[in-house]
Amino acid sequence: MHHLFARSSIAILLAQSLFVPSAVLAQNHIPGAGRSVASRPLTPKAHDEWKAIAAESIISLDRFQEPATSTSEPTIRVALATNARSATISTAGQLMNATGDVDRASTLVALEVARVRLEARLLSPALAVDPETGYRLQIAGTSVRADTEQKSREVREAIGEEPQLVYGTDTKTWGLLLATRRSRNEAEEVRSRLEEAGFEASVLPPTTSPPSSNPATGTPPETLAQNRSSETRPRSTMPSSSASSPGASSSSVRPASRSVNMVSREVVASAAGAGRLFSSSAPVTFASADEKLPVRYDDKPYRGRIEVFANKRGALTVVNVLGLEDYVKGVVPNELSAGGFPLIEAHKAQAIAARTYALRNRGQFMSEGYDLLPTTRSQVYRGLVSENSFSSRAVDETRGVVATYNGEAINALYTSTCGGRTEDAANIFNGPLPYAVGRECAAEGRAALAPFTIKTTREPAELKEAQNVPIARDVAVLAVHNFTSLKTRISDSWVSGETPVSEVRSWLASTATLARQTAPAVTEEVNRPGPFATALSSAVFGESRANTLLNDADVDYFLAVRDAKDVPESNRSDVAMLVRDGYLAVLPDATLRPRDPLSRARALHSIARILESRNLLQLQKGTARPTADDNLILRSAKGKDVPVKISADAFLFRQIGENVYPVRSVALVGGEPVIFHVSAGGEVDYLEVKPAPNGAAADRFSPFTNWINDLSVGQVQSRLGRAASGIGSLTDLRVVSRGSSRRVTDLEVIGTNGTAHVRGGRIRSALGLREQLFVIERKYDDDGRVTGFSFIGRGWGHGVGMCQVGAYGLARQGFSGEQILKAYYTGIELTRMY
Repeated sequence: MHHLFARSSIAILLAQSLFVPSAVLAQNHIPGAGRSVASRPLTPKAHDEWKAIAAESIISLDRFQEPATSTSEPTIRVALATNARSATISTAGQLMNATGDVDRASTLVALEVARVRLEARLLSPALAVDPETGYRLQIAGTSVRADTEQKSREVREAIGEEPQLVYGTDTKTWGLLLATRRSRNEAEEVRSRLEEAGFEASVLPPTTSPPSSNPATGTPPETLAQNRSSETRPRSTMPSSSASSPGASSSSVRPASRSVNMVSREVVASAAGAGRLFSSSAPVTFASADEKLPVRYDDKPYRGRIEVFANKRGALTVVNVLGLEDYVKGVVPNELSAGGFPLIEAHKAQAIAARTYALRNRGQFMSEGYDLLPTTRSQVYRGLVSENSFSSRAVDETRGVVATYNGEAINALYTSTCGGRTEDAANIFNGPLPYAVGRECAAEGRAALAPFTIKTTREPAELKEAQNVPIARDVAVLAVHNFTSLKTRISDSWVSGETPVSEVRSWLASTATLARQTAPAVTEEVNRPGPFATALSSAVFGESRANTLLNDADVDYFLAVRDAKDVPESNRSDVAMLVRDGYLAVLPDATLRPRDPLSRARALHSIARILESRNLLQLQKGTARPTADDNLILRSAKGKDVPVKISADAFLFRQIGENVYPVRSVALVGGEPVIFHVSAGGEVDYLEVKPAPNGAAADRFSPFTNWINDLSVGQVQSRLGRAASGIGSLTDLRVVSRGSSRRVTDLEVIGTNGTAHVRGGRIRSALGLREQLFVIERKYDDDGRVTGFSFIGRGWGHGVGMCQVGAYGLARQGFSGEQILKAYYTGIELTRMY
C-alpha cells in the first residue's frame, strides 16, 4: 500500500531527530587530526578554552568506569555536505524512508523508488542578513594589483570560488573577499582550506550589505579599511582562558542577535518518472532495507543512514548517521594508508586515536545539526568506498577502546610527520594539554637502533694511520673474490710494508681470472711501479693498450710527476695511463719512486680500483629497507621487499664522514644506500652502508621528513600579510624563541617602519610552510640587502600529539598499538568504553 499519498505523508522526520546524546557537552572547535599521510598535511584546529580541556570531557568519568556491557556504542553524525543545492539519495536495494527519531527509527517505510533527488526551497524571502549565516572571508593581498589578481586566480584554483578584488584606501593595498555568506563553522572550514593552501585569511562578521569593488577603476565603495575592524582571531592563535568561556566563539567575531525575520525552508523530494514525492520542513532520513546494499549519497555508499534537512542558508545539510565503530572504519584508511604503512599495530594506534578524537569532539557542531566534518577540520572520513579489510581489522580488534587521562577521553591530536620530535600543545595552540607535550619520535636510548642492527664475527682492521683507512675496503672486496696472501686482520705495518713479488704475482693472476684474461708473464721487478703497471694492464685488458692509445706527447703530458725520468721507457705509457685514470697512486711529494718496491697499500688499491671501475668485482648497489632477522632487505623492481641473508663473518663497512670504516656492527633503519656482494652460496659477504639522509627517527619513512622552501622577500611579505602589517618593507626575519622540540614559536618580522611578531601555530599557516620546525638561511644582493629566505625544515603538520608516520616506524620496531600511543601521549591509559 505504498501509494504516492503514503509516500508524501510519512516522509517527514520530526525536528527532534537532530539527536545529540545527553552525555555530550556543548564544545567549540578543538584542534583535531589531519589528512592521510599519503596526501596532505595535518591541520591544527582551534579551541576556545584550552586551559579547561583537561577538566572537560564529553563522556563523564562514571561512564568510563561502567562495565563494557552497560555502555552502548555511541552514534556519530557526520556532515557530508553543509551547503548543497541538491542531493541524490539512492540504493541498489529497497530505499527506506524514516519518520520519528532517527536514532530510534520508530517508523521505517519502503519507498517505491530507489533513487530520490532532494532540493531546498525557500518558503519566504530573507528580509535581513541572518547573523548566524552571514559570515564572509577576507584574504590578505599586496600593494600591487597585478599580484593580487594572480593570487585571486590561485585562490580560485584552490577552493573553486571566485574572490572579489577590494582596495584598502588607508593601507593602499589590494585584497580579496569571498562574498558568499556562510555559517561561522563553514567560514572557519573554508579558512582552514585556504591556510592549508598557503593563504592568510580572516573571517568577517555578518553585515547587512556586502562589500563591493570596481576593478576597472580601483575605487571600491567598501574597502579593506572598513573590514579590518572586524578581523577575526587566526584559527591557530587561541585566546587565553580568561578571554572566553566554554560556550564562547573561537574567534573575536561577536554575532548580532538572531534576526526575527527567519526564513522558512523545506526539503522537496522528487524521483525520475514519479515527479514530486513530498516536501518537508523537518529533517528527512533515508536508509537501505539491506545492509549489504548500503544507502548512497551522490552515488557514494555509506554505512548507517543519511539525513537531509534544509539549513538556515536555504541550502541542504546532508548528514551520515552511524555508529562510532563504523565511522572509525571510514576514517582510519584515510588517515593512515594501509598500502603505504601495512603494520597492524600502527593502524590500531590510529583507530584508537580516531575513536578518542570523535568521542571527545562529539557535539562540536551541535548548533548546525551534526557532530563532525569529514575533512581535516575534524578527521578525514570517506565512508564505505575507502574502507579496507586491513584497517577494519584494526578497528574491530580495538573496539570501544579510547585513550584517557585522569579518567577522561583526551583530545587525541595527531600530525602527519613530526620531524623527529613532537611539540608542547601550549607552544602551538596557546594552551596546555598535560598529555600533549614534546616527545622524541623514536624508541628511547639504544633500543631505538637495536632491532635494526646487523653484527659480524669478523674483527675489523687494526689501523691507526689515516692514509691506510681506505685499504681496509680494498682488501675486503678482493678477499671475497678469493685473492690469496691477504691477512685476516690487516694492520698499519702490514699494508705499509713492501709487497713481495710472490704476492704481486698471485694477485695479478686472480685479477686476470676475474677479467677473463690469461695471467701475465712477470719478472722479478713486477713489484715496482713500471713493470707492475704493464702487468696490471695486461691482466685486465689482455694487452698493453697505452702503447696504442697514447703517443709520446700524451705520455709526457700525463706523466707529470717529479721523477718521471726514472720510469723505464718500456713501461712509460702504461704508467701514464694508470696515473691519468687514477688507478696508480702518486705519493704526497708528487713522485712515483719507480725504483722502489710498491707497498701493499699501493698495489692492492690499484688492483681494487681498476677492477671496480670495470664492474668486475660484482658489487651491487641498492637502498636498504629496515633490516629484519639479520637480513639485508631490498625493494625489488616489483615493489616487494626481498630479504638477503648476511653471512655471519661478513665484511661490514660504514661511511662516517668522508671515509668508509670497517665495523663490527651496522644499523639498517631503512633508506641507507648500500653496496654489497653476494657469495656463490647466496649470502652477503661484503656490506658497505652509507647513512640514510632522513636519519633514524621513527617518522623517517615520510617524504616530508626533510624539505626546503625558497621564498623571496616579496613573497614572504605577501604571505605574512595582515599578520605583520604596518612594518613597511620587509628587511629580515629573526627567530626569537623556540619550543621544546626546537620549533619556532616566536618569529620577529623586521621592516623599514618597525617590527611585528607572529607566534605559535600561526607561524606555519602565515608563511605557508609544511611545518615550523625550520631554520632560516638568507640570500643577499651585492649591497648586502636580504633578497630571499631559504626555510630548511622537517615534518608536515602542526607537530602535536601522535606522529602518524612515526607510529608506523615504531610498529616496525615491534611496538604495540598501546605502546605507540603512550610514546606520544604522556600519562594516558587505554580504557574500553563499551
